[in-house]
Amino acid sequence: MREISRELLQEWMDAKREFVLIDVREPREHESHNIGGQLIPLSDINKPLDLLKTDLPVVVYCRKGIRSQIAIQRWQRRYPSTEFFNLKAGISDS
Repeated sequence: MREISRELLQEWMDAKREFVLIDVREPREHESHNIGGQLIPLSDINKPLDLLKTDLPVVVYCRKGIRSQIAIQRWQRRYPSTEFFNLKAGISDS
């Protein structure tokens, strides 16, 4: 599984690189600390994702990086040609 560091993610954001940023935490977590990702809680990842742009790199994050790994593993089966990145260590220390 590919990972992306917080530093590289920030570089992508600063450079306005096109990618999709997805937060797989729960709504209350998203509300308390949001780095701009689209909220798709882990409990909803098996639902159809019409909003997911699979032609762009997709960066997935959670608090520590575990739930995002699970989400990516499941999505990779459905979207094998999409480039997924797990935010290394999540946003727990952000």
